[in-house]
Amino acid sequence: MSRDVIDRIRDAMRVVIDPELGENVVDLGFIYDITATDGVVHVTMTATTPGCPATGFLKEGVVCSIAEIAGVEAVDVTMTFDPPWTPSRIDPAVRAALGFDNVN
Repeated sequence: MSRDVIDRIRDAMRVVIDPELGENVVDLGFIYDITATDGVVHVTMTATTPGCPATGFLKEGVVCSIAEIAGVEAVDVTMTFDPPWTPSRIDPAVRAALGFDNVN
């Protein structure tokens, strides 16, 4: 799996916006892992909390955004809450814009 493929997958997922925070799942730090082998992409991701009502929406958005990439035959998304998401996972520029800049 090349770095270029992972970068394309990551860029594709930037269209998936968390409805609560108004930013994309990549910059929010929801994406924990991406692997791609023989046209099959596996993503491990999270949401803000285990009871987040947007979990299904976010997962479906990730699947649909990746499925549009040439050469992708299947997408598997695993939702996890271990480790728990914290604002420290947010991209620093986005964290500052959201007012979380003092959160570690």
